[in-house]
Amino acid sequence: MKTSKVLRDTLIIAWIKSYPDFRRNPMMLLLLAMISAIPLFFMMMFNGGGNMIVHGLIGAMVASVAFAGVNSGIQDISWDRYVKIREMIVAMPVHPASYALGIALAPLLVSIPSLILFGGVTAYLGYFTLESLGWMILALVLVWAATSSMGFMISTYLFKSSPMVLNNLANLLGIGFIFIPPVYFSEAQLGSLSWVSIIVPTSNVAGLMRSYMGLLSLSTETVMIRWAVLILMSVAFIVLTSMKSRWRET
Repeated sequence: MKTSKVLRDTLIIAWIKSYPDFRRNPMMLLLLAMISAIPLFFMMMFNGGGNMIVHGLIGAMVASVAFAGVNSGIQDISWDRYVKIREMIVAMPVHPASYALGIALAPLLVSIPSLILFGGVTAYLGYFTLESLGWMILALVLVWAATSSMGFMISTYLFKSSPMVLNNLANLLGIGFIFIPPVYFSEAQLGSLSWVSIIVPTSNVAGLMRSYMGLLSLSTETVMIRWAVLILMSVAFIVLTSMKSRWRET
């Protein structure tokens, strides 16, 4: 199958999945931003501002992408199967990569307004440079790819579970990846356990973003190691998904 067709199908599926949400419930965009900003609100209330606000803004940006990735991979696919949309797509000459990418891309499009909001506030506070912006976008794309692939694979292996069970699992995984590791706060607060943040994609990305903003002092070697771990994790999730995920058999 030609690459151009795979990409075209991906964009079509992403549009089908995202456009109804934009048109039917535009307030959902505000709701997503508010959910990501809840920890930021408490940080402002109890930490008195300063750099902690920027740490929270970084966490909100990572949360917007990662939570969308996990939820798209589990909730959207389970819902498609429930309402028989997936059966229609499977019956068409659509490559599984197009379906997986389209499903993952749709919520990413929905989360863009939140990213612009949090990124705009961060830029206003003077923590953005053109160089750091490029690296941060790359890091966010990688964590989106990793979490989306993981969610897609989980949903295909739990195809007998009800949508309610899968939705709860998606929310638990999202909370686990976002609120437990140092995403909204600096990994420096973990002391000797700060190395844990490297092995969790969301906290790894948050640490890299803080490094490029000058909020976290990391050596060049450490930054290279973190990039290598992030890329390897993303590639591993994608390859594992393409090898193990079930498509027409489900």
